[in-house]
Amino acid sequence: MSGLRLLLAFCCVLLPSIAGAHVTATGIAVVAIEEREVRYRLTVVPSELPEAAGQLLTRAMAGSRADAEQLADAMRHAVAIRIDGAPCQPGRVAVQDIGAGMKALLDYTLHCETASGRFELEEDWGDLFGAHYLTIATIRSAQGSGGEHLLGQDVRRISLDLGMPAPLGLAGFVRLGIEHILTGYDHLLFLFALLIGATSFWRVLGIASMFTLAHSITLSIAVLGLVHPPPAVIEPLIAASIVWVAVENTLGDASLRRRYAITFGFGLVHGLGFADALQPLALSGWPLVHALAGFNIGVEIGQAIAIVLALPIFFAIGRLARAVIVYRYASVAVAAAGTYWLLERLLEF
Repeated sequence: MSGLRLLLAFCCVLLPSIAGAHVTATGIAVVAIEEREVRYRLTVVPSELPEAAGQLLTRAMAGSRADAEQLADAMRHAVAIRIDGAPCQPGRVAVQDIGAGMKALLDYTLHCETASGRFELEEDWGDLFGAHYLTIATIRSAQGSGGEHLLGQDVRRISLDLGMPAPLGLAGFVRLGIEHILTGYDHLLFLFALLIGATSFWRVLGIASMFTLAHSITLSIAVLGLVHPPPAVIEPLIAASIVWVAVENTLGDASLRRRYAITFGFGLVHGLGFADALQPLALSGWPLVHALAGFNIGVEIGQAIAIVLALPIFFAIGRLARAVIVYRYASVAVAAAGTYWLLERLLEF
């Protein structure tokens, strides 16, 4: 019975939501202020959003005018902009598919009385995108960059003087990295699958280090624009990596050297998935350095938190007389989750 209880605890840690790979959805907004006009361009991933919102976006991208109008109305209610105290008037909203069904761009034009003075952005996507939705907003104007800002449940409004940079900074990107990994169940499930059977601290440290090194490399080169892998390839590969490792666990083919090699190889793929959170910002110079450093630090902190919480379960299972059987059942559960995500992502295209 103790083995069964530990297996159930293991599954509770690994499979908090089989229906989606992420709980916290993050949108990327680029706000361009031109003469008497503001373009608010929001990029979101429909599969990360609540089911109703995701389906609405998918239908709108497929050409449904009624759904596109519903989204336009929601956007006009969710986003408000003022410059120098005068509210900007809502204009056209366009919905575009920019990632083979994986990414949606909401392009909102507002008309303003002036392009200088104090800029205010207020947004509340909670009703449509869920309470935990976050937006990273980059403000740009003729006077210069207004920096990057994080909006969500805790912060609904930003205000700044145009031309006076107010960047999100290191701490904001650290928070984003922590939330991205702790709500990225596909990334966590891959990491936990790698750790199944690990009964020593040094083995855990080695696997975690290989994963960190690999995803840091590809995250950096992708955000720097050196590679441009399509999400239609990367997202199914991430799901396939979970299945691969789980099957290896079930077959008992997991030597330490092979495990390190697999961790590094698939870690490169996961890093390309992490890059989706930063690429649309199109940062350069020190803001890019801050973003990469902060996001990477946040991912590592979140990864460490997850491992520390899971290790007591792993080590307790390792002390059981039938530990191998428990590991195999756990690996079957992991493989089932990975297969679900793999099929879901393949069918999206």
